[in-house]
Amino acid sequence: MLQIRIQGRGGQGAQMAGQLLATAFFREGKYIQSFASYGGARRGTPVSAFLRVDDKPINLRCDIEEPDALLCFDSSLLDKALLKGATSRTRIMVNSSKSPDDFQHLGAFHIVTVDAKKIARHNNLGRIVNSALIGAFAALLEAPAIESLLAVVKEMSPAKAEENVASCRDGYDLIKKEGGV
Repeated sequence: MLQIRIQGRGGQGAQMAGQLLATAFFREGKYIQSFASYGGARRGTPVSAFLRVDDKPINLRCDIEEPDALLCFDSSLLDKALLKGATSRTRIMVNSSKSPDDFQHLGAFHIVTVDAKKIARHNNLGRIVNSALIGAFAALLEAPAIESLLAVVKEMSPAKAEENVASCRDGYDLIKKEGGV
């Protein structure tokens, strides 16, 4: 079972990213469990999305305490509390223009950074980073298939569908180009 935790701030698109990933995995025939925590339920407060993916029905009904992968929309949220339960095997992706070396103070984690704001701006999305991040995250996880994800992004984008698809593809290609880091 693949267990994913997504952390962001209200308004950044972390919840939508969880929905897009869940839909793409579901369309590939996987069993999905997806849920969210909204904290203060207002713009700027920390929000979390959780996703379990498996080839068989999922019977767990608890929070994800030991994630296999973390996607962090805001590097200011990347701290010991967010990393609780993470191990050296946990794949961690952070939206940041900084180098992964800038996060070494957090411990022996393998952190991958992606400048999703840069990708979003390049694709005329301003600060809308979720498409770029889920594309990059899919490349890091090697799932779901990029074709599945692109189809879901195109279908579920509330606006600028083609720009979101391009941003998702650019995020994916960036990580693939870097050798899957």
